Amino acid sequence: MALQINRLDTNQAGFDEQLTTLLAWESVSDESVQQTVQDIVSDVRARGDEALLQYSCQFDRLDVKGISQLVVTKERLQQAYDAITDDEREALIVAAHRVKVYHQHQKQETWTYEEADGTLLGQQITALDRVGIYVPGGKASYPSSVLMNAIPAKVAGVKEVIMVVPTPRGEVNEMVFAAAVIAGVDKVITVGGAQAVAALAYGTETVPSVDKVVGPGNIYVATAKRIVFGHVGIDMIAGPSEIMIVCDGKTNPDWIAMDLLSQAEHDEDAQSILVSPDAEFLATVEASLEKLLPTLERSSIAEQSLKARGALIHVRDMDEAVDMINRIAPEHLELSVEDPLAMSKRVRHAGAIFLGRYTAEALGDYCAGPNHVLPTSGTARFSSPLGVYDFQKRSSLIMCSAESANTLGKTASVLARGESLTAHARSAEYRIKQ
Repeated sequence: MALQINRLDTNQAGFDEQLTTLLAWESVSDESVQQTVQDIVSDVRARGDEALLQYSCQFDRLDVKGISQLVVTKERLQQAYDAITDDEREALIVAAHRVKVYHQHQKQETWTYEEADGTLLGQQITALDRVGIYVPGGKASYPSSVLMNAIPAKVAGVKEVIMVVPTPRGEVNEMVFAAAVIAGVDKVITVGGAQAVAALAYGTETVPSVDKVVGPGNIYVATAKRIVFGHVGIDMIAGPSEIMIVCDGKTNPDWIAMDLLSQAEHDEDAQSILVSPDAEFLATVEASLEKLLPTLERSSIAEQSLKARGALIHVRDMDEAVDMINRIAPEHLELSVEDPLAMSKRVRHAGAIFLGRYTAEALGDYCAGPNHVLPTSGTARFSSPLGVYDFQKRSSLIMCSAESANTLGKTASVLARGESLTAHARSAEYRIKQ
């Protein structure tokens, strides 16, 4: 069967409508999913461990008698660390180090300044007390997600990181447990789904309540995060993974094809888009995709992804390519061009920008250093990658001297009385020198 992928051209009539349709993704679950998740969240909030155990046994097909059996001991985590291969352990250690070094540059510190009349202003930076990280489990296990979520929290100074990870049918990924050891996770509990998010948000007898829940998950996890938001913080509501590649036609087409496939193999809803002013190059990459696709273990998933949401887009020139970037606001953006740094300065909306022909997006997923938790579905227009700043809070600092209280009090009095807030005005006026 010939490869099927959308071919678009900005010169074609109806291009805007075609692109809008291609990009459309509704991250909000349907009413039945929302009701199911709401019921689970409410039940866990009301019954705690009892409900959490019931749902874990039901959805993950576990046969356990108590939640304590789902709390992973330090000894079991260490056993996993010792059991993985030397190459796996070394790769996790190298990746963790690079992630830590990168995120240390993001750490914010308390700052103040003093005005001439003695007024002191500033911000006090503090870390969250406790956070929960959700890590997918079973066959879709991602030890890299442990590093990307836990390490920024630890760099920020979070005292306690609680990790939840489902183990459907008792399946455990040893590298996930090993990554928890390397990242300094404080507690690991093998629960998942909406019930795990609810437990982290509201707390149970076994699962401590947290200040923020971060990490990827399926539609039930995403819906639960949306429901508990406000009681706790969340990182984002993430949609399917996506990549946009802009290429001038001078990069090895097999490289570009495999970069597109690296996103397509995530799941059927993932999106891979190549933009180029070189129509002949687009055809060459299409041939490479057809050649390389059958060599993948997840070829059927990648094939469906390319057919449903993938695209090869012909643009007039690189200026139009930049316009396309800022319209799509991709999660991952590869600039496979002659001067990627110059082009990047014109990019306003992208989660992560990979510069040059040698920078495969996959490096960012694992070990380059920057976080791989990124805004999807166009939310890079207003969102940023997960970082240390997500685990820190800012408190304003204001201290007035007698002199500044006198000066500012007069201004505040006028403004307060203009808003008919007399107590506000008099509170400021008490400190004005008579």
